[in-house]
Amino acid sequence: MIRDRYLKACFIPLLGILIPMISGIITYGRYSSIEIIAANLFFIFTSFSIWWGSNWIHNKLRPIFKRNTNPFVKIFSLCVVSDIYGGAIGGILVMIWFKIAREDFSWNNVAKFLALCALAITLFTLIYEVLYLSKERELDEKIVDQLDRERSQAELAILHNELDPHFMFNSLTTLSHLIINDPPVAHAFNSKLARVYRYFLLNKERELISLHDELEFIDNYFYLLQIRHDNKLHLELLLHDTESGKVMILPCALQILVENAIKHNEFSDTNPLKIKITANEQSIKVSNNIKPKPFALNSTNIGLRNLSSRYRLVCNKDIAVETTDNEFIVKLPMIK
Repeated sequence: MIRDRYLKACFIPLLGILIPMISGIITYGRYSSIEIIAANLFFIFTSFSIWWGSNWIHNKLRPIFKRNTNPFVKIFSLCVVSDIYGGAIGGILVMIWFKIAREDFSWNNVAKFLALCALAITLFTLIYEVLYLSKERELDEKIVDQLDRERSQAELAILHNELDPHFMFNSLTTLSHLIINDPPVAHAFNSKLARVYRYFLLNKERELISLHDELEFIDNYFYLLQIRHDNKLHLELLLHDTESGKVMILPCALQILVENAIKHNEFSDTNPLKIKITANEQSIKVSNNIKPKPFALNSTNIGLRNLSSRYRLVCNKDIAVETTDNEFIVKLPMIK
């Protein structure tokens, strides 16, 4: 709804006074001051009747036109119907004026009056439609933005929930093996697992956390991996602690990349998997040496795909994946 209170308050009286004056249907020298005020009030009423009726017509006709209708056709139709209405109301009231007033009837003056009424109606129809279309577009944009936000939040919630069973499946499988074969280590593993999973529960709904907190999580998480894989894994962190507190990252982003490297590569005591985490002004880089497993993996394909989707949803940036002869590299956008 267009708020036109001030537009009405200004232009209805103004048009009610100017149009009769310009068209020459009021000869002011023939009337007293009181009669001139009464005449002006009569034509202000005429202006109000035409304005109100035109608004009513616009409100009734707009729903008839579909949203994809050519706006020129719509505006032209509104102008024609409003001009017909304005001409009819204006013609009737100006004839009444000539009956009650001390004026010499002139078709020329009547034609000028009706022409000026039609011009005013057309002009204000255009103004109203421009305002209406602008409001309509603004409302559409707000609705689209709201739907995009709700869709993004829903997709992000789904992506977060997919991480939970993926992480727990691997951890519980390892814990089950340790309980049978090495109960003391299983106890230590369970303690670390509780800390790691507590971190996951506290941060899974957050969009961003500090890189410092994520690195502490990775330290605990990598302890679990080293127990799970003996000494076949090496992790190298080349990050300044002062910098990591200022940089933000998606929760569990590094965990996904570490898990992805382990899932897709062979490693042993003599040929360990070396994972390196570094950073520059543009990105956080996670790299690992490549030695692909010779057999196909039963992968759920939620690792890099979900990480890429989460970055696009949260910060409208994407991860970069590179492969060289010796290394697999993933670059996460730097968020400060």
